[in-house]
Amino acid sequence: MRIHLVARKIKLTQPIKEFVEVKLAKLQEYVDNIVWAQVIINVEKKIHAAEVIVHAGHQTMKAAAESDDLYSAIDKAMVKMESQVKKYKEKFSEHRHQTVDMTEFIAYGAPQVTFSVIKDVPLHPLTKEEAVREMEKLGFNFWLFMDKNSRQMQVVFKRLDSTYGLLQPVRK
Repeated sequence: MRIHLVARKIKLTQPIKEFVEVKLAKLQEYVDNIVWAQVIINVEKKIHAAEVIVHAGHQTMKAAAESDDLYSAIDKAMVKMESQVKKYKEKFSEHRHQTVDMTEFIAYGAPQVTFSVIKDVPLHPLTKEEAVREMEKLGFNFWLFMDKNSRQMQVVFKRLDSTYGLLQPVRK
């Protein structure tokens, strides 16, 4: 893990560096893929501020805290960061280890599919243009129709870019 320490309006001493490194090492106990960490310490009118930024995997986490004492400000920011890193680890491990027991799936069978609406569609041959007009007239996003020329079932649909698409069956 790369560590970048920034001190503003305060001298960065060796004990401060060591304190920050120990705290950041503790974060690696939770997550091993921390790429870099940045700690910014600042003093303004006797108020010490610490900001911790950690990049792990594809996630960037940030925590900040203020206190009358520099070490307690760093400590508070690290506690907040530790909480975020724990949440990140839980989220990452949940997605990674989800498995499906196939014996359970087979025992219960495939999930039942239920239809909330079943609609009868009158079947009369239309051209593609007539099908689009019918779809627009009724306010639907798609329309099933029999093509006048080929006598095949086809579907016209409205795309997100306001153009139209056509699904037509092909035998392979």
